[in-house]
Amino acid sequence: MPFYVYAQDQPDVADQLMELSEEHWSYMDRFEDRLILRGPTVSDDGEEHTGSVHVADLADRAAAERFAREEPFWKAGLYRDLTVVAAEVLLNREPAADVPYTLVTAQWPLSTGVPGDAERRELLGAEPDSRLIFVAPLTDDEGTGTKGVVAAVRALPDEARELVLPLAERLAGGRLAALTAQRWERGGRH
Repeated sequence: MPFYVYAQDQPDVADQLMELSEEHWSYMDRFEDRLILRGPTVSDDGEEHTGSVHVADLADRAAAERFAREEPFWKAGLYRDLTVVAAEVLLNREPAADVPYTLVTAQWPLSTGVPGDAERRELLGAEPDSRLIFVAPLTDDEGTGTKGVVAAVRALPDEARELVLPLAERLAGGRLAALTAQRWERGGRH
């Protein structure tokens, strides 16, 4: 079952992140065949690491929590917040190198129904916008209710937010979805 794992950095930890980067990558190497999406969120100018995103196919919530809490940056206290939510991957394309991407997320308090096969096709259209490289509704652990969405978009934040907003609002049952958009980079060993 895929899980969206997002960890937000503590302030002023860039040097410690660099010191532990090999340990982090070695840890992630153990999950390489289960990582669907990975990479850091960065500041608007792309210069500062602000967090870490992983969508990993794991057995269950307990395995997802272990994956997140045994990660070296988390164990070293370099993250201040951690989000672990089940996800249903609707679109997953390989991101290109050296292209600006934005991670767009939304979460809402009341679950809505999970889209069926026909609704999924309609949600993204017959030919999804080529700027969308990843889209996943965030669900409850049973997969019966949608609680948010995560998308990676080949665009800068304002454009990415506008592109994902209609998807988020349809998933949220027509309610206005508050979106967070932050720069994201494809992760892994370079």
